[in-house]
Amino acid sequence: MKLQNAVIAVAAVVSLAACAKKGDGTAPSGSASASAAARSSAPVPMMQPPPPPQVPAPDDVAAAPADAQKTASGLQSKVEAPGTGTAHPAPKDKVTVNYTGWTKDGKTFDSSIPRGQPAVFEVDQLIPGWTEGLQLMVQGEKRRMWIPANLAYGDSPKMHGAPAGDLTFDVELLDIKVAPPPPPVPTDVAAAPANAKKTASGLQYRVLVPAKDQSGAKPTATSVVSVNYTGWTTDGKMFDSSVTRGQPATFPLGRVIPGWTEGLQLMKVGEKDRFWIPGPLAYDAPGKPSRPGAPHGTLVFDVELLSIQAGQPQPGMPPGHPGMPTGNPAGNPGSSSQQ
Repeated sequence: MKLQNAVIAVAAVVSLAACAKKGDGTAPSGSASASAAARSSAPVPMMQPPPPPQVPAPDDVAAAPADAQKTASGLQSKVEAPGTGTAHPAPKDKVTVNYTGWTKDGKTFDSSIPRGQPAVFEVDQLIPGWTEGLQLMVQGEKRRMWIPANLAYGDSPKMHGAPAGDLTFDVELLDIKVAPPPPPVPTDVAAAPANAKKTASGLQYRVLVPAKDQSGAKPTATSVVSVNYTGWTTDGKMFDSSVTRGQPATFPLGRVIPGWTEGLQLMKVGEKDRFWIPGPLAYDAPGKPSRPGAPHGTLVFDVELLSIQAGQPQPGMPPGHPGMPTGNPAGNPGSSSQQ
């Protein structure tokens, strides 16, 4: 599960949602007693997740010592144990880490240690302090990071449960999985060519690789599909790719941007298409708030339809997914302070 090894445990987030649903029951029918009706209409207190296990804080949790390394961004860090590797992780690489996070007063807000399971993250999907700090490390290294609020979740996090202010982390880099090279930028990324087809909505597309089975079924608006994809802005900047993550994305077509919902229904399994999706069919839909961090304007996607599936999508869709907000459960180093 990508980036879902939550700093505030996923189980706690799920339990909150479950408790909220239990408190949403309707009033009893007219045959029920008045006292029962009163009880059912009374607000049900939401259960709070259990506090995370406390890991003893280091003596310098409140402030970095004089010998800590400080970068131009304000991140401070110090090697606690040298590593055995020589290579540093790149932004698109996946890393396996053990970590503990504390607020400046020494309270643990999460740790992978008590869970007994390291976390796996994509380096550039994390809070800025982590993204920068991990790239200073080598495999096997243990490093302490003092991350200022502006490189973490902010002084007043918008995400419920995220820790506020300056944070201190101990991080052990266990493994680096080098990302596949990004797909080349299409030569026609700036505008759809003359041979591209255009639908009534304004979506433009062309088939790059036709399906082997031309009699195959196409997905519907309610289908769950598995795809590989890469997205660029029209200036050629890649903003997301399942290819570089090394893992296809699975999602319901009813939960993605309109251009994807429409475009995927034109495809057969095994087909690869290129979409030019105008802003109103992407993240600039009129009357709808744009999600934080979403790219704007016309977007270009190369999409390969791998399968049409029955049932529900797998949990934990990729962070750059065309229909999902960026970020992770509150407290996770991948959660954005802007959400």
